[in-house]
Amino acid sequence: MRYLFESTVEKEEKGYMIRIPFNIWEVCRQRDVISAEVILDDKTFACELRPKEKGNYVLYIEDGASVDVEPGVPREIILHVSGSLTRMDQDSPYSLDAPIRKIDGIKVIIQPKDGLCGQACVAMLAGVTIADVSKVMDCREWQATMGMVISALNYYGIAHSDTIVYTEGRSARLPKCCVMMEKMGRFCHYLVHYDGKFYDSNLGVLEEYDMSKLLGYLEVMC
Repeated sequence: MRYLFESTVEKEEKGYMIRIPFNIWEVCRQRDVISAEVILDDKTFACELRPKEKGNYVLYIEDGASVDVEPGVPREIILHVSGSLTRMDQDSPYSLDAPIRKIDGIKVIIQPKDGLCGQACVAMLAGVTIADVSKVMDCREWQATMGMVISALNYYGIAHSDTIVYTEGRSARLPKCCVMMEKMGRFCHYLVHYDGKFYDSNLGVLEEYDMSKLLGYLEVMC
C-alpha cells in the first residue's frame, strides 16, 4: 500500500529524517522497525520506519542514498510499505472481476452504536449490513482501522486506489467516491463521499463538509 502526504526532509548526522503525520500501527498493522520505500521527486529510495511512541514513526534514509532535496521545505512524499494489509479475501466469493455490486449510488446506514463507522462505510459501499461487514472484518466497536477497511473492500471485490492521500486539513478536491477519515480524539471517524454528498453513519446524508476536519481519503472506483 502507498501513502501520500506532505512533510519535510531533515538532515541528520548520518542520514535524512522525514516525519510521518499518521499512526503507522493504525494503517500498516506492523510494529518495530519497518523496511519500506519512499519516492522523492520521482526518485525511489530504500528507507526504514523507526518507532517513536504509540504508533508514531519517523522515516529514515541512510546517508549514502544521495538525497538531493532542500531540507525544511514542505513537499509531497509517497511512502510504500509492502505487506501492510490484513488478508480477508482468501475465501471470498467476490473479486475485482466479480464484485459484490457496481457502485452507482449510496444508501446511508446509521450505526446502531458508536465505534462502528468503519464497518458502516464498507457496508454502504458493498450494499450489505454492518453485521455482515463485522463478521468479515472480525472486529468490534472502535477497532476498525483504514487498513482493515481496505482489506474488507478487497474481500467484496470493490476496486480502490492503491494510495491513501493524507490532506491533514488542507484544501482538497475529492474523487467521485472515497472513504474519508477525520480525526476524532484518539480515534478516526470514517464516512463516505459519493457524487458531491457525504454519507455519515452518525449524522446521515450531508450536503456540505468542513474540509479542515479531513485527515485523508482513499478513492473508491465506481
